[in-house]
Amino acid sequence: MSVGTGARAGAGTSTRAGTGGPVEPRPAGAAHRAAGPHDPAPLPRLLGRLLAAGRRPPEEGSTTAHELAVRRRLLLALSAVLTLSLFLSYEGVHGDANPLRTSSAPAVLAIDTALYALEAAQADATGTPPSISEFQTQISVAAQSVSVAAADDVGGPAARQAVQTVAGLISGYGGMVQKAQPEPPGSVLREAYLSYATSILKSEDSGIEARLRALRSEQLAAVKRQTSFGPLLWLGWSVVALLVLALGAALVETQLFLRRRFRRKYNRQLIAAGALLATGFVALLLFTVWTHQGMADTRALLDGAPPGPDIPRAGRDAASYLAHTGFRAAASVWIVIGGVLLMALAETGLRQHINDYRFRPR
Repeated sequence: MSVGTGARAGAGTSTRAGTGGPVEPRPAGAAHRAAGPHDPAPLPRLLGRLLAAGRRPPEEGSTTAHELAVRRRLLLALSAVLTLSLFLSYEGVHGDANPLRTSSAPAVLAIDTALYALEAAQADATGTPPSISEFQTQISVAAQSVSVAAADDVGGPAARQAVQTVAGLISGYGGMVQKAQPEPPGSVLREAYLSYATSILKSEDSGIEARLRALRSEQLAAVKRQTSFGPLLWLGWSVVALLVLALGAALVETQLFLRRRFRRKYNRQLIAAGALLATGFVALLLFTVWTHQGMADTRALLDGAPPGPDIPRAGRDAASYLAHTGFRAAASVWIVIGGVLLMALAETGLRQHINDYRFRPR
């Protein structure tokens, strides 16, 4: 074999050390692909494969259609997830505002009114001289307040049964006091009637006042649950804030991409989507802050157990704290409408460019 032949053979193959066998030549691009630092990061590459439709175009071809498809799917996905998260988080706060305004808070104030009226009735019945007309007025106020508490759906079947029992005991208490009035002052029968009436009212375990206070504690526990802003709500609104920032950044990046690639200064649909996102989120956030603040103020008012003469004023204050909560709760429907509109704006903003590349002749 000549030297030239050996040189040409050595140029085509190499010998593995220790074996003498030939090693297949590596393509020129393999060494370039093996270089790790030049590869794209795995997470963006995976995200692009999940969001993009079809196969990625070859490296030497145009990637505009692929990048448009990636951005379109990213905007639609973020809009859908944001709509769902915002709806659930918004309902988590505003869903309890209407029951608090129409049921829980009025029931607590009605129980307070009944307790105050019964205290005044007891003072009228045992006073010297007793005031029967005032006693009957206070008993009527107490019975009416208990009826209001029952009408406000104070709780489950056990609570409703407790309200009915209290109403019956109030009737029995009033009957005992009325039986005592015709008897002469200081008589044994009069004292017996009044003593039995007092035990019906103030017995520690089964008296009217004890039952009403237990019922009030149950209602305050319901108020606490309704006005609580717990960890799940904090997590939900934190996720919503992050999604708003992510969607806003995606809209800005897409606008810059279109401006750079197509020399279009503005995309009206994307700008409208950004304006809708910003104004909608700020409005819903303010609604939530106002509603939660009103609910917290109502809870503090009810926890303070306003004195008897101040109960009507406390009712007016609670009504003012919870005013307009029904209107703000109805805004949850607009979250869904706004989410659909946001997705429609993102779709129409990119659809023209995607169609241009889809039907471009080769």
